[in-house]
Amino acid sequence: MKKHVFIAGMLAYGLSVSLPVAYAEDVAAPAAGEETPAPPSAQDNVAASIEEGSTPSVQSEAGGFRSRRFINLTMGIEQEEKLPPLPANVEFKGDFRRVVKVDYAKDINQLRFTPKAQGFASLTIHDKRTGKVVAEYRIDVKVSKLDKVVREMRALLGDIEGINIKIVNDKVVVDGQILLPKDLSRIYNVVQQFGDQASSLVTLSPLAQKKIAEFIARDINNPEIEVRAVNEKIILQGWANGEEESKRAEIIAKTYLPDIVIDAAEEKGVIKKRKPANDGVINLIQIKEAAPKPPSKMIQLVVHYVELNKDYSKAFKFQFTPELADNSQLTFQTGGDTPGGVVSTLTGIVSNLLPKLNWAKQHGHARVLESTSLIVEDGKKGDITQVTNMPYSVIGKDGVQGTAFAEVGIKTSITPALIGEKSASINMNLHFEVSSLIGSTSTGAPITSKNEMNSTVTVRDRQSAAVGGLIKNATSTGYNRPSGQKNPIISLYASKEFTKQQSQFVVFVTPIVKVSASAGSEQIKKKFRLRD
Repeated sequence: MKKHVFIAGMLAYGLSVSLPVAYAEDVAAPAAGEETPAPPSAQDNVAASIEEGSTPSVQSEAGGFRSRRFINLTMGIEQEEKLPPLPANVEFKGDFRRVVKVDYAKDINQLRFTPKAQGFASLTIHDKRTGKVVAEYRIDVKVSKLDKVVREMRALLGDIEGINIKIVNDKVVVDGQILLPKDLSRIYNVVQQFGDQASSLVTLSPLAQKKIAEFIARDINNPEIEVRAVNEKIILQGWANGEEESKRAEIIAKTYLPDIVIDAAEEKGVIKKRKPANDGVINLIQIKEAAPKPPSKMIQLVVHYVELNKDYSKAFKFQFTPELADNSQLTFQTGGDTPGGVVSTLTGIVSNLLPKLNWAKQHGHARVLESTSLIVEDGKKGDITQVTNMPYSVIGKDGVQGTAFAEVGIKTSITPALIGEKSASINMNLHFEVSSLIGSTSTGAPITSKNEMNSTVTVRDRQSAAVGGLIKNATSTGYNRPSGQKNPIISLYASKEFTKQQSQFVVFVTPIVKVSASAGSEQIKKKFRLRD
């Protein structure tokens, strides 16, 4: 007997769910001549003292076992009871119709008891085929002043699943387990309206925590992170790819946590709960070691320097400027074999007596092309220097002669960076410095010109861009510029000189993405016939 009572006690804590069910009007009436069950014996009274809702098993006369339940009802309050597994065809017997009306829902195997009068009665369910008793109910209907309270509380809390409202020890008790803390708050407020007439034993169902853990795991969306609900706490464990992912999982878990419910025993100090660590979320997630980054891609930079020079000159000159040179002399002579006297000589020379006509035209162009290639790692700086040091003499301190150098050439600095791993666009920071020789001083020191350019451009792989240029234009025209005549007798002179010079300097850059620095080396070896 103790074993059966223990099982029934466990079933008493099951969830009670109110469902709209279509019930039959009433069970069949007892057959004619049916014996009315005798009033309960002393043994039955002892069994009736078992907690309401228990299901002890009693041995029948035929040697089998049948289900026996003791039901306490209150006038004006309906109650539903789940039946044990029944045969296909059953019949209902007993004197229960004196005190209750019973509706049978065969599809869900459930009875609904509606009290009619105060008293004690019994209901037995028989197998029509064999006549055996398969279930037995002892019904006790009492009159209570709390039936109105029960009806009002059911009207207010009837839409909350998992609760059962009943009268126990002259008090309305709300019992069961619910899923949402807000429903628990609502039950508490309703019970407070009735003062000492009602009390609540409702608790949060452990299923609620498990369901919350499922929702958290779904939103985290990482199969390597496990979410468990233990003792009203959420435990996160597993592996995350980084600290940010671990913090994100913890934030999601805290978002789903329900409000804290303070139990009456806890409020009065009977039970002291430990303070939940980290607001109820225990983060045990471990961080994976970062995987080594793949090697950076190599970028080949092909730079072309193009310089184009053009010059054009045209000159015309007519000149008739005869000149007279006076070479007259006066000489005095005395003594000697020659008689003394005065000797004079008068000489005149006329030069440039013939007119001169000059006409000339010159035209020329030159193109200088330099190409360099450099392979650098993605995001690293690459430098190309092509400089010639031109020496020249200088006078130092204390008149000591020395030598200095002037740099003439090109300096290039490029920093390429891929915009994305799958992108074919390359961002380049460019710096060019070009110096050239344009002349020399009277002492032989070189005169140089220097041009610098800084720019940032974005170019797709294997496409060229003219990233900068320098254009120079020089034009000069001269008219009637005589030269070399000191004392012309007559001057007929006409001249015109026109000179035009153009120079243009352009830099082209072509980036080429390579997997490694050795890519393409085989072609170079074949070109120069190199062997390993």
